Amino acid sequence: MGFEMRVVSNVPLTGDDDLERVTKKFLEQIGYISKGAAPEIPYRLFFDFFLKYPNKAWVIDEIAQTLKASRPTVYRHLNKLKGLDILEDVQVVDEETGQSKKAYKLRYGDLGKAWNFVEAHLKVAIENYGKTVEHIQNLLNKQKRGVE
Repeated sequence: MGFEMRVVSNVPLTGDDDLERVTKKFLEQIGYISKGAAPEIPYRLFFDFFLKYPNKAWVIDEIAQTLKASRPTVYRHLNKLKGLDILEDVQVVDEETGQSKKAYKLRYGDLGKAWNFVEAHLKVAIENYGKTVEHIQNLLNKQKRGVE
């Protein structure tokens, strides 16, 4: 899954001291939660698991059971977070079976540090858009010279 994020003109949400309200609004702004859609599962996944316990590695079955959601639903929302590159895959050992399982945790156990990855991806994306615009302009200029 490639990096994908919605960017909208916004003001910092620094005037609101309600952690859950600010988090939910932020997640809507970046496109993780769709406005008008039922946001409970994606919001709870991000807030209750990765924000509240940023250093804990979560296996899919534990998340699905706690959220009372299907594995495909949990994976759909996890993949959106992974697409932002704020989660990392880790291996954990299942205590009952001794087998290694894939789990997910907040990158670096810190939202601020994880967000640096998002900003780096945005910078590269914007630079690439700029190069494409420059190329389009060059092609347009070339075409105009051929017509004249």
